[in-house]
Amino acid sequence: MSGASTRKAARVRLTIAYDGARFSGWQSQTGGGTVQDAIETALAKIAKAKITLHGAGRTDAGVHALGQVAHFDAPADSRMAPADWLRALNANLPAAVRILRTSHARADFHARFSATGKIYRYELFTGAVLPPHRHERAWHVPGGVDAARLRETLQIFIGSHDFRAFTANRGKPVADSVRRITAIRVARSGHSLAL
Repeated sequence: MSGASTRKAARVRLTIAYDGARFSGWQSQTGGGTVQDAIETALAKIAKAKITLHGAGRTDAGVHALGQVAHFDAPADSRMAPADWLRALNANLPAAVRILRTSHARADFHARFSATGKIYRYELFTGAVLPPHRHERAWHVPGGVDAARLRETLQIFIGSHDFRAFTANRGKPVADSVRRITAIRVARSGHSLAL
């Protein structure tokens, strides 16, 4: 066909950070208010077309991310480089969501299915008074925690385990609920414990 574009859509990989306190989690849902919704709204505004964003995983309401990976396929007629997407997205996103890095990805890359692991971080604060900037970011355990005993106890989670009891039942069985935990670390800094 003469004049028809044969350009393929470029797959763009994003590394995203967000403060989840004001969001209903990562994944788009009825009623909106999710991180995915905010980014897809910005993408649509920039591209003047609906673009679906695919994340490496989901987070619950109020959960934050320091480096969640996602991807989207740019429209075939887009001439934007990854750095252009970075600037445009950050200019159109709420301050609680930031794109940290962008790059082109191979056509067979998928943020969810190409992921080889995830890191989760939990924080405990053991001081008598929880500082306001730690509110909703740390579990307040005044009086202290025996870090050595906590490290020892957490070792039971290392290895492969079936987490079916923690999955959402949406009317169909979960295909694979076995996950492998390779390491758990406990680090103390003053009144803070990070796991």
